[in-house]
Amino acid sequence: MDSFLILGYNQYQEMSTMSNSRISFSRTTLLHGLQMTGLLAGATGMGLVFRQLGFPETNVVLLYLLAVLLTAWMTRGYACGVLASLAATLVFNYFFTAPYWSLSVDDPSYWITFVIMTITAFITSALTSKAKLNAQNALQREQEIKTMYALSRRLNEEIDIRQIARLAAEVLAGVLQAEVRCLCLDENEQPAALYGARPGQSAMPLSGDETAVNDKPGLPLSGDTVELLLQNNGVRLAVLQIPLETMNTISEADKQLVQSLSETITLAMDRFRTAKQKIRSEEEAAQERYRSNLLRAISHDLRTPLSAIMGSAEMIRGMSQENDPRYDLAQGIYQDADWLHSLVENILSLTRIQDGHLNLHLEKEAAEEIIASALDHIAKRAPQRTIQVSIPDEVLMIPMDGKLIQQVLINLLDNALKHTRPQEEITLTLRREQNEAVFTVQDEGEGIAEKDLEHIFQTFYTTRTRRADAQHGIGLGLPICESIVQAHHGTISARNRTDGHGAEFTFRLPLEETR
Repeated sequence: MDSFLILGYNQYQEMSTMSNSRISFSRTTLLHGLQMTGLLAGATGMGLVFRQLGFPETNVVLLYLLAVLLTAWMTRGYACGVLASLAATLVFNYFFTAPYWSLSVDDPSYWITFVIMTITAFITSALTSKAKLNAQNALQREQEIKTMYALSRRLNEEIDIRQIARLAAEVLAGVLQAEVRCLCLDENEQPAALYGARPGQSAMPLSGDETAVNDKPGLPLSGDTVELLLQNNGVRLAVLQIPLETMNTISEADKQLVQSLSETITLAMDRFRTAKQKIRSEEEAAQERYRSNLLRAISHDLRTPLSAIMGSAEMIRGMSQENDPRYDLAQGIYQDADWLHSLVENILSLTRIQDGHLNLHLEKEAAEEIIASALDHIAKRAPQRTIQVSIPDEVLMIPMDGKLIQQVLINLLDNALKHTRPQEEITLTLRREQNEAVFTVQDEGEGIAEKDLEHIFQTFYTTRTRRADAQHGIGLGLPICESIVQAHHGTISARNRTDGHGAEFTFRLPLEETR
């Protein structure tokens, strides 16, 4: 998880705080040196007193071992302990072995004493340092666990990402004992809210120019602030702003704790973001279901009266002469009712497709018969129009749902009728290309605008380049065509004709059944 970005800060810290680190190291070394010197001096003073009192040298050796142990415990540990061990051996030799006040050794047996004393001091120093380190680590782990538990418990009580940002500022301010700010980002990764907290105080919302975000998180936002980016799976959620001085002085253990806290905060923010998106998706899905159910109910209720209107209009038209005004009136009623009936069928098909209820009844059918049925339907709708048809000599048997493919052809031909004048030609072509049957509908109308080509198969999308006398649609026919063709494992495309004005729609169906 890429929730904690501190790399840039580390690079900056190496350049900007080198001199401060050297000064801090020198002061610490001097302090530890003084402590070691004081302990060895104290052991030497007491040893001289022991010698005056006639105590054996073994008691003096124990004093130096005690000094080494205290040095290892009071300082940073192993390094100072080793140095104290060597120094204790030399000081013991200088003050307490003949010849006194000299590093020379007259009695060879003292060499064994020195070796044993040095080894013992080393072991004592190492064990003491390790015990001290273990105690510090245990205390630190205990503190980290308490902090993480308290944070997790409080995060479970929060119900909003902004509240989590407020809590993050409060917790980190308490851990670092410094002022900390947390900038919450919105879904577009833009500043949404900024909260600031000081140790022991509740986070307060900030406003104004303080919500600025650094373009390079991990580097100082200003002369005294460092940004730490909280992100998950590449999504930026929040930015922590911590004083530069604090980041320069905290230990590696504290940095590790900050990282652990940041990861926990990031996971909580991401969990709420995901939950919010899920709720929104569920609401949109529910609205879509309600819309589909409403459209389906209305369409079913309209289908029967529209069929009755079409039947009555056709009967009146058959009983009238062509020069009778009633004939034209019945013709107009029939055409409008047929358009509405086609719209209802498209709406029903759309709801079935969106609900995943588009069941295909695949049977091998002759493409010529499907084309003839589609042309008969179009002839009733626009008897004055002529459609040129070109089919191959061979009979193409295609595994398809004949009723659905007929609807595709009707929609494409109806689309061509809407965008052409009576004198402009419409052509329907069927041909075979390898293992595919290729259907093409061409017209000589105004064509498709370049900006509309990429959206032509989107639901409810309608082109604006339309003749004034053209019958308007609602952008359902072509999306339904695409869904039906794709359900048959075919493809459909649209383009402008290269041999003149007009549009060309082509869909391909496999000649062998695909599973």
